[in-house]
Amino acid sequence: MTVRHCRNAAVCSVVIVAASLPVVEVGSGFRDVAATAGIRFEHVNGAAGEYHLPEIMGAGGALLDYDDDGDLDVLLVQGRSLSAREPQRSAATPRLFRNDSNPAGGAAAGLRFTDTTDRGGFIAGDCGMGVAVGDYDHDGDADVYLTNYGPNRLYRNDGDGTFTDVTAHAGPGLDEPRWSTSASFTDYDADGDLDLFVANYVDFSVADNKVCSDPTGIRDYCGPLQFRPAPDRLFRNNGDGTFTDVTEQSGISTVRGAGLGVVGVDLDGDGRQDFYVANDATANHLWLNTGGRAFEDGALLAGVAFNAEGLPEGSMGIAAGDPDNDGDVDLFVTNITGESHAFYENRGRGQFEDRRLPTGLGALTRPFTGFGTDWFDYDNDGLLDLFVANGAVTILEALRGDPFPFRQHNQLLRSGGGRFQDVSAVAGPVSGAADVSRGAAFGDIDNDGDVDVLVTNNGGPARLLLNESSRRQGISVRLLGVLDNTQGLGARVALLQQDGTRIWRRAHTDGSYLSSSDPRVHFGIESPDAIAGFVVEWPRGSREGWRGVQPDRNRTVTLKQGTGTIEPRSPVGER
Repeated sequence: MTVRHCRNAAVCSVVIVAASLPVVEVGSGFRDVAATAGIRFEHVNGAAGEYHLPEIMGAGGALLDYDDDGDLDVLLVQGRSLSAREPQRSAATPRLFRNDSNPAGGAAAGLRFTDTTDRGGFIAGDCGMGVAVGDYDHDGDADVYLTNYGPNRLYRNDGDGTFTDVTAHAGPGLDEPRWSTSASFTDYDADGDLDLFVANYVDFSVADNKVCSDPTGIRDYCGPLQFRPAPDRLFRNNGDGTFTDVTEQSGISTVRGAGLGVVGVDLDGDGRQDFYVANDATANHLWLNTGGRAFEDGALLAGVAFNAEGLPEGSMGIAAGDPDNDGDVDLFVTNITGESHAFYENRGRGQFEDRRLPTGLGALTRPFTGFGTDWFDYDNDGLLDLFVANGAVTILEALRGDPFPFRQHNQLLRSGGGRFQDVSAVAGPVSGAADVSRGAAFGDIDNDGDVDVLVTNNGGPARLLLNESSRRQGISVRLLGVLDNTQGLGARVALLQQDGTRIWRRAHTDGSYLSSSDPRVHFGIESPDAIAGFVVEWPRGSREGWRGVQPDRNRTVTLKQGTGTIEPRSPVGER
């Protein structure tokens, strides 16, 4: 693949030529509009020279429609200092920004956000890490679970623009006191409501902070192997607004790992939601759902526990999707510098092959430490691409002497139908000023038919990367569950095309790292005329079809459970 660069790649068109693709015109890339749109936020990592491990790992953010007005709002998790020498900042609060743009979509100039944190009801002073979003109480609005170094919090969306901390009332254990990272709302027991998986990292404490050094003897952050891994937690939704801790009885507590990323998805094609956990320097876990409210770790036999040398990697973020359009779910896992990121291709029934080298992803990602990531069709050509938020966790030699020597460029990796090309250089701020990036959330923030990216930076500003990359069209599918969870999380959605082909995607908010994404399902298309219809496989197993539907002014198709035609259940791995 060759890229013809122009003098200012951020604002002019380029032509990308790939052997396996026709010539594709790409527009002006991505543009960071956070500050101009009113998202003014600076992450507080609390670094005070004491090298507390939590200060280098956070924090995440979410794209969610908390006020149910048809556009995506922004929630940014905040940290704080763990040093006894630093005063606690009462202003260190998760920040909520309401999208007040024209919900019909349109020009980027129309994007505007209002900081509604003071009204939101979030509590100040937590050492925030991640965020999971899902309608756990089945009332039609998006609730929020915030993970922390310290007790976590469950916030109920009250439907009037405010949230209430219901942690104490929603069930024992939800205030998990350990160091929690990513979390996933998923209906693992197929009873119609959302359960909650919480990944925990290591048993770090300020009182037992260890002293570690880099190869030159200069003090640096310790790695996870200096601490004992913490057990993850699983909470079953009781259907009445409360949860039961089923960690022990489900089997999740049988194996420990330094958990950083988690995704709930059916990986073996049996119709049940499994969990895949990215563990840092310890074996990754594939919790296979056995159907009796119990799980078994099948990562080793499935080929997703270790790398090809049989070694654990420094795994952080997870992208779960179907980039080869063969009907099953593949996994992309971000790792630490020098290891390269893993691409586990699903060979059927949950057996995987590491394809990072033949796809080019190994060489492209080896220099970077990756965190937030996801598969998304950024150029609306029907193929899933990758975005990776990068930032080191130990001192980079090239930046030695820098006040914060962990900065790396983010990456946009474009699919070429079997191999990937790094097109970050033509994507504007994707490869602009290097940051210490952590979280990444994905969604169509301006309702113009393509996917934008919210990036969180450790000790830096949040960035809202507006996608201006494609002249092709795209649409989003919004699911309204009735018997299933209201957002349809865990459902499979097929776009039926006029030529008889179909493309499968899934509804989710989880994955990536410490972040939560748009629950709508996005498809790149040639034109609305190419759409023949949609098929939805709901999480509980029912299957419906819709024909002749077209997107509304928000480039969105809304499919309500029970309004389609009943269709037979698909075979495993249906294309």
